[in-house]
Amino acid sequence: MSARILVAEDDEKQSRLIRIYLEREGNAVQVVGDGRAALEKARATRPDLVVLDVMLPYVDGLDVCRILRTEPGTEDVPILLLTARTTEEDMLLGLDLGADDYLTKPYSPRELTARVRALLRRARKSAPAEATLLSVGEVELDTARFEVRVAGRAVALTAKEFSILEALAREPGRVFSRAQIIERVFGFDRDVLERTVDAHVMNLRRKLEAHPGSPRLLETVYGRGYRLADGA
Repeated sequence: MSARILVAEDDEKQSRLIRIYLEREGNAVQVVGDGRAALEKARATRPDLVVLDVMLPYVDGLDVCRILRTEPGTEDVPILLLTARTTEEDMLLGLDLGADDYLTKPYSPRELTARVRALLRRARKSAPAEATLLSVGEVELDTARFEVRVAGRAVALTAKEFSILEALAREPGRVFSRAQIIERVFGFDRDVLERTVDAHVMNLRRKLEAHPGSPRLLETVYGRGYRLADGA
């Protein structure tokens, strides 16, 4: 199934290559060369996915990501970051601002298209077909409204954080390995994504827990994975 994809990349050679590979997949691709144009095009066209370079003129990719996550119509669009930055702090910042996945440069165009397919597949699976209210102790998720409350307090999550929490909340008390979380939430397997899961869990704890360093809701089972405490 084709998708409308917005590519924000100021390197013309890279953007041309990305367009070629994504169009071979049957997608409709629009390319812009700076962050300001990316925001304008995303607001006007509401793409199904955004491929976003971090180092963009006028408005950098991290700010574009942050802004898109706050605006109706683009708050749930999957975002794949392209970055030459490889430190863990840079990765955590991008994920915390709402990116769903990231690729470090240099990357394989075939890997990029695989990541795009996986993000689109996950987004289509999570379309509101089984809208339910999930309640696990003091944690409540409204999957139709994309809302989370902890002890009555509203908590703002990114799309990927919400998906991880939803997967755990559907089977409270069950321990999910990182690989199982990857399969359910990300849709494809890659070793680096285990660190991505850890980064998302870290961000979730900062938002959900009163004391993130001593979590009582989102628990680590050492050597196994994570679980949402069924008495949360």
